[in-house]
Amino acid sequence: MRYESTVVIDAPPSRVWEVFSDIARWPEWTPTVDALDLLDPGPLRVGSRARIRQPRLPEAVWRVTELADGRRFTWVSGGFGLRTAGIHEIEATPGGTRALLVIEQRGPLAPLVNLLAGRLTRRYLELEGQGLKARSERP
Repeated sequence: MRYESTVVIDAPPSRVWEVFSDIARWPEWTPTVDALDLLDPGPLRVGSRARIRQPRLPEAVWRVTELADGRRFTWVSGGFGLRTAGIHEIEATPGGTRALLVIEQRGPLAPLVNLLAGRLTRRYLELEGQGLKARSERP
């Protein structure tokens, strides 16, 4: 299962990356994150972990598995039967930045999760994109 959302932001990529990669502040700009606890202090890096509480979803620990500083990071969560990857990517556009938000779910439970939470997942990606845009465009 793969869900995507794209948003065009009227801000330079450096600003969008600053907001996107400061995961500790996500509860300030997206209603899809109630609380986020950094389990590994310091800047975002491969291996960084965070415990996230989201409305209507079970608490989860996410671990960064890929990082291209200033452009992209991927983190994963899950266990038996379901593995979820969150991909966060930005690229420069004329006059701004395009941000791509992706959720990929794999495993035997993915079809069931899609049935039960697919609409919610798509909605959360849209809200996160809107929040990223609003925070990044703010002076």
